[in-house]
Amino acid sequence: MKKNIISILILALLIVNVVLTSVMMFTVTGTMKKTAKLIDGISTALSLEIGNDAAQADPSATQVADVPIEDIATYQIEDELTIPLAKGADGKSHFCLVSISLAMNTKNKDYKKFGSSISEKEDLIRGEIVSAISSYTIEEVESDTDALRKDILARIQKMYDSEFIYNVVFREINCQ
Repeated sequence: MKKNIISILILALLIVNVVLTSVMMFTVTGTMKKTAKLIDGISTALSLEIGNDAAQADPSATQVADVPIEDIATYQIEDELTIPLAKGADGKSHFCLVSISLAMNTKNKDYKKFGSSISEKEDLIRGEIVSAISSYTIEEVESDTDALRKDILARIQKMYDSEFIYNVVFREINCQ
């Protein structure tokens, strides 16, 4: 008889344990969803977009296919540029902090002429970058960095009157 009472007691404790575990799981899941929503709101307020860096660092597929990796030279603009953006719908002043690298095709006929002296023209390149970025609003920069990248590339190619620089890569871009 004692064995049956102990078995019933163990079964009752097991059922209570399952019920309490289920209640705790649903409680924690709701709290985790609220915490995730709060973190998303904070990161949006700080303009920290998670997962956006990979899209910015990726050059377009046609450019990568056209230039083999062994024919690519990069020039890194060392300093981060802090650039004021055009006023958007909110009428507030916004700034963009950006780090940029230029990808050059070493097999292009103009690379020998311009590639070695690109550091001497860095101030002119910076001017084109500042001019391009400052014409965009914060909404445009955050929604379509690819268009901004293409605009900067077109301005630099026009400045050199050559396509030896074939890609602009944002190493980092933050707007506030």
